[in-house]
Amino acid sequence: MTERVKYLLSDDRIPKAWYNIVADLPAPPPPALHPATGKPLVADDLAPLFPQAVIAQEMSTERWIEIPDPVREIYKLWRPSPLIRARQLERALDTPARIFFKYEGVSPAGSHKPNTSVAQAFYNKEEGIRRLTTETGAGQWGSSLAFAGSLFGIEVEIYMVKVSYQQKPYRRALMETYGARCIPSPSPLTQSGRSILAKFPDSTGSLGIAISEAVEMAAQRDDTNYALGSVLNHVLLHQTVIGEEAMLQMADAGAEPDVVIGCAGGGSNFAGIAFPYLREKLAGRSNARVVAVEPVSCPTMTQGRYAYDYGDTGHLTPLVKMHTLGSSFVPPGFHAGGLRYHGMAPMVSHVLELGLVEPKAVVQTECFAAAVQFARSEGIVPAPESSHAVRAAVDEALRCKAEGKAETILFCLSGHGHFDMQAYTDYFGGKLKDVPFDRAALERALADLPKVG
Repeated sequence: MTERVKYLLSDDRIPKAWYNIVADLPAPPPPALHPATGKPLVADDLAPLFPQAVIAQEMSTERWIEIPDPVREIYKLWRPSPLIRARQLERALDTPARIFFKYEGVSPAGSHKPNTSVAQAFYNKEEGIRRLTTETGAGQWGSSLAFAGSLFGIEVEIYMVKVSYQQKPYRRALMETYGARCIPSPSPLTQSGRSILAKFPDSTGSLGIAISEAVEMAAQRDDTNYALGSVLNHVLLHQTVIGEEAMLQMADAGAEPDVVIGCAGGGSNFAGIAFPYLREKLAGRSNARVVAVEPVSCPTMTQGRYAYDYGDTGHLTPLVKMHTLGSSFVPPGFHAGGLRYHGMAPMVSHVLELGLVEPKAVVQTECFAAAVQFARSEGIVPAPESSHAVRAAVDEALRCKAEGKAETILFCLSGHGHFDMQAYTDYFGGKLKDVPFDRAALERALADLPKVG
């Protein structure tokens, strides 16, 4: 029995362990640094924000981390999530390619985010934490942590990027239905928020600003921790249930992907679908191309710099080496709020630097065009974030058509767009614009990168 089979073999087909890609990389990732000393982080540095179990996972080099039974029991509400062949889309595109998608929109919150929110809430509850703070962009992560908090009796306070708070009132209502408090960011409740508002009273906000507010509030109380839905290693490994399930399901379908695709903002759903396949690729058991798709308006991987930077605008977080547009960069208010982060997960950035991943940037209106075609073919309305993966999958299928190749394409449909219909209304009304990337703003933000020896 191989190590992987040992951890995946179960009657309910839900993985018994999360996969940690650190164990299999040809070179270790650069360490995170303490913002004050510049020295590599140690576990005690993270103790004010995270429970010990999560800190251990963040720093682990073990290949497999066992999923606690209470977490797996909650996963059974929606896992295993379906793997679906997009036959109607194949016909619409007249492509010889086979297109499969792993659909994470079946979770209670409508996205992949509960895969980690449930785990984080469980570990915090185990350590007696009564309150969690967090940030959210599109609201998918905020909804998911609110859901998890309701299951474990934990109070949740969410700082939502102001432009998304205004664009997505039903996402906000969902968080409140689960019992969370939702606050538009930047807010007057924190020093971080007040400092931004003093300089930019009409600020639309950013994930970097919202992170600063959530971290600041968590640090003020002993009964409060911070939780985040992307970027850090423990979040990415929790999401690998996506890829591990997909492998079993693809095998059941008698298919092996030639291309694996995920949209990437902070990097969590991309890592979830891609990291298990990167393991197989590193071991010589797969030749799949792995594609990470981002918006042209916030092109972290394709235009950003690989450097040490803060994860937040207020410079309260550790320094991590990642592809970044600069922590002060505020992207325009395009509808894919979950892809408006100034940086990319350090681990995703690392595998990109190792040449294991292909980055791709796409424009907003083309993503919505692909999303509408997908909805009219497959019946599922993609979230604006997921539409980036749909766009890339359509492009790959059209390439196969032009080249006469019958390749197999797998992508992660990370969430549904039921709370994002205003974006579709704007698209149909011609109000959705492709905002050009602000190169001057990028240069200003990169000029402020911290100096690391």
